[in-house]
Amino acid sequence: MKIAFFDAKDYDMPSFLKYGKEHGIEFKFYETKLTADTAGLARGFEGVCVFVNDSLDAPAIDKLYDLGVKVIALRCAGYNNVDLAHCFGKIHVLRVPAYSPYAVAEHTMALLLTSVRRIHKAYIRTKDFNFSLSGLMGFDLHGKTVGVIGTGKIGKVFIDICKGFGMKVLAYDKFPSAEGVEYVSLDELFARSDVISLHCPLTEETEHLIDASAVDKLKKGVIILNTSRGALIDAEALLEGIKKRKIGAACLDVYEEESDVFFRDFSGHIIEDDVLARLLSMPNVIVTSHQAFLTEEALAGIAETTVNNLVTFFKGDICENELCYKCGNVENCVKERKERCF
Repeated sequence: MKIAFFDAKDYDMPSFLKYGKEHGIEFKFYETKLTADTAGLARGFEGVCVFVNDSLDAPAIDKLYDLGVKVIALRCAGYNNVDLAHCFGKIHVLRVPAYSPYAVAEHTMALLLTSVRRIHKAYIRTKDFNFSLSGLMGFDLHGKTVGVIGTGKIGKVFIDICKGFGMKVLAYDKFPSAEGVEYVSLDELFARSDVISLHCPLTEETEHLIDASAVDKLKKGVIILNTSRGALIDAEALLEGIKKRKIGAACLDVYEEESDVFFRDFSGHIIEDDVLARLLSMPNVIVTSHQAFLTEEALAGIAETTVNNLVTFFKGDICENELCYKCGNVENCVKERKERCF
């Protein structure tokens, strides 16, 4: 099996080389992202392995199909960057639904703690031998109310962490599954939460879940956390909410227009995205560059699951992590994985 691996980083390679060698999969690593313009690099390969900022729109899928590519292996849980409907009948799509939910949930809490206890400011200050406590006042998380939007694997782990801090938990999910949690409407969650954390997938329904209208409904001084997908938040509405002091702080590991910026070194350069530049200039905004998944355990889990997905697919067996787009219920196939979608 020969697989073209796009948007490759140094930290990706060791785990994929290890598990690939064990199962007879040869990976060819490309630094470039997969788009319609770069799809030609997949010539001679049976499949492609892609990440969150690769663009698998209809033109890219058609080019891959014409080149004989049989499978798209997502090394992530989200699939909003893939035109699943256009893939049907052409190319199968596999994903990694869970690798280390602890990695993302723990990073989310790290961002929250850094923000409320001003750890980032104290770190910079003491490096300059300034040990003043002026401006470093924080607040206890104990007793505060956190609203968790999306209670899948990551959301549930984050809820457990918040409970460990003695926080009150509200949750919203179209399909409630967490036990011992008070599920409420979005409007109620917006109105009551001191902290709001996003852990839901990006769909047409959830795009700009936090927009100008939602900002108006938020509790004054709320802290917004997003370690899921950037487009869940309307970045301009977020910026306005911060400027109006409605939003007390924002901690972002993802950004709506991140594909042209994240995972690259722009130090010494001018960022052309004015909204991102203004957010970064705010003293109450923390941005990390989509690193919540970046732990040794998570990377090993991603590689192992991706390789196992490919092995299962090429054996002709049913892969439980194939995205079923025929029946419209992408993640919960009505065929119960008893047959392939095509």
